[in-house]
Amino acid sequence: MKLPRQFFKPLAIGAPAPMRDLPVRLERMIHFVPPHLEKMRQKVPDLIRQVDVVLGNLEDAIPVDAKDAARRGFIEMGKAHDYGATGLWTRINALNSPWALDDIIEIVAAIGNKLDVIMLPKVEGAWDVHYLDQLLAQLEARHAIKRPILIHAILETAQGVNNVEAIASASLTPKPAVRGMAAFARPSSRTCGTTPSPGWWTPVRPPASSRSMVRLAIFPTRRRARRNFGIHS
Repeated sequence: MKLPRQFFKPLAIGAPAPMRDLPVRLERMIHFVPPHLEKMRQKVPDLIRQVDVVLGNLEDAIPVDAKDAARRGFIEMGKAHDYGATGLWTRINALNSPWALDDIIEIVAAIGNKLDVIMLPKVEGAWDVHYLDQLLAQLEARHAIKRPILIHAILETAQGVNNVEAIASASLTPKPAVRGMAAFARPSSRTCGTTPSPGWWTPVRPPASSRSMVRLAIFPTRRRARRNFGIHS
């Protein structure tokens, strides 16, 4: 068990301290952009004015032969615009994929000071969040990132759903919302967080860590936790 005095210390020397309070930002509309398509990247300036979050999707909507192009496109997209109050998120590839490590290392190095949230798919246990949390802290220290990048965990397997409580308390650098696709949403009382959304959000309790603050919504498959952390199921 981590001692209380160590709880809010960064996981790497030189990394920003974990957030103690939840960021207050609207996340009503998250627009997923396939960043390997230039015509879609050209729409980003208009999207910034219209949505709460612009998310560069590197995962399941991207063909295997376009994975590297999608990562480069997202970095270009992040560098090219001032997002202001609009969140900049990315959904990286699963940690067991051939692309996840490059996604994390290259994106944090290039646009870590602009990136708000990394959406982590196919989280199966607290170990996935711990790994990303530690790696992000090391990269934040290396690249002098000024504020912690938050984690949004997505639960897509039975094992992930079974481990939801451990996942929800796995990190202190959290993202304060857990979402899935509204089309699959169904009411549930198994929700962690503080700000319920209509119909399918129910507050339960805060997480035990810092890169994640958690809210949990349950869908047929999916979930987010220490880096103001969010979960969606």
